[in-house]
Amino acid sequence: MLLIGKVAIVTGGGSKRGLGQATARLFAEQGAAVAILDRDGEAAEAQAKALGDGHLGITCDVTDKQSCMAAVAAVEQRLGPITTLVNNAGITQPLKVMEVSGDHYDQVLDVNLRGTLYMSQAVIPLFTQRRSGAIINISSVSAQRGGGIFGGPHYSAAKAGILGLTKAMARELAPAGIRVNAVCPGFIDTDITGGKLTPEMLEQIVAGIPMGRTGRAEDVAGCCLFLASDLSAYCTGSEVDVNGGSHIH
Repeated sequence: MLLIGKVAIVTGGGSKRGLGQATARLFAEQGAAVAILDRDGEAAEAQAKALGDGHLGITCDVTDKQSCMAAVAAVEQRLGPITTLVNNAGITQPLKVMEVSGDHYDQVLDVNLRGTLYMSQAVIPLFTQRRSGAIINISSVSAQRGGGIFGGPHYSAAKAGILGLTKAMARELAPAGIRVNAVCPGFIDTDITGGKLTPEMLEQIVAGIPMGRTGRAEDVAGCCLFLASDLSAYCTGSEVDVNGGSHIH
């Protein structure tokens, strides 16, 4: 197993069919103690319980820095020294550019981008003290190709911001032994898109994917596992594409 002795935080893991839940499950299978953070504390606890003994579900609003700090402190107290953070919490809104209001913009940027910053800030001092740690940020192919799949332009902007933040943090934190990488999923079949696409829309999306299928949450989880493990010990500042070939660059 690749993560024996590791303690991982996965944000936004309360959804039953989400990237966070799949990542948390795979990490647990590979030996990690996992803390699932979600704004819905009951959902986080339920998903942590589903992983088996030795895992933790915590209520956390990633847009609130104090909430992030408190969650990290609770994880350290209950599970031990954190080694890995997966910044997965995010929301999307399928809007056109002229439909995006200030409230829409703030909602999407706050959860996706501010949340990634605040959670990272909560663990970085601990990682720095230990001269070790891995941060994995979930971006999107939408950031690379300018949307065109599901989220609106403000979602693309937020996910592009995550790529910039990832690279800047990787450069700054590498001397402290901290690795920071991003994963860029393409269209993944999860709860966030469930019921929102017509069969015609789904057919059009699949037609643009050379591998001929939509992605699964497990496809993304596998890349997160690589970046959390010692197999990626010399990788930092990278973007790992998980899109079935829909965007090759």
